[in-house]
Amino acid sequence: MFKKIARFLFKVLLWFIALSVLSVVVFRFVPVPFTPLMISRAFEQKDNGKEMTSSHDWVSIDEISPNLQKAVIASEDDRFLEHNGFNFDAMYKAFKSNSKGKKLKGGSTISQQTAKNVFLWQGRSYVRKGLEAYFTVLIEMLWSKERIMEVYLNSIEMADGVYGAQAAAQHWYHKDAKNLTKYEAAGIAAILPNPRKFRAIRSSGYTERRKGRIVKLMRYVKLDYEK
Repeated sequence: MFKKIARFLFKVLLWFIALSVLSVVVFRFVPVPFTPLMISRAFEQKDNGKEMTSSHDWVSIDEISPNLQKAVIASEDDRFLEHNGFNFDAMYKAFKSNSKGKKLKGGSTISQQTAKNVFLWQGRSYVRKGLEAYFTVLIEMLWSKERIMEVYLNSIEMADGVYGAQAAAQHWYHKDAKNLTKYEAAGIAAILPNPRKFRAIRSSGYTERRKGRIVKLMRYVKLDYEK
């Protein structure tokens, strides 16, 4: 009996590895049509009696302003072009801050956020974090940094029901993502910690201060994806 269960679990593990690797390979070349978060948000809207809406327009990295690419690196993951998916210094600092009872902080890199957004559900659990680490390793191995950035900027939530750079640029500034200025890009990056609460325009004082800091940090970001 034990051997049968062990063989079954082993087969399940092999199928999971094969399918997960295949999905990562496919999305190396194919645009991600939707994410688990988009689906869960749509059902949230339905449960709240709202119309199920989702704005998401995939564009290539060449159609996303370098300003926005620099802004998210400056605000979310300043070592994105250097690490292999994990920033252990940031994770340790976040752990220390959270253990002291301060405002919860995350140490997730852009690669980790991409893995979570594209392949996994939302929430906090050891199982999900373990799978997040697994998919992070996969995309770092099989995708270029430029592809990770492209998928990230096309998949993340940038306002309530608004996903990706192009939809966000249209929503907040009524322009294409490729035409975002430094300050506009910083405005979008500044709200990423909670895009359903914060606004990229007509912002609170807190968000305006974040914009200013991000603009200053952007000057130090060099987009060299070949590193």
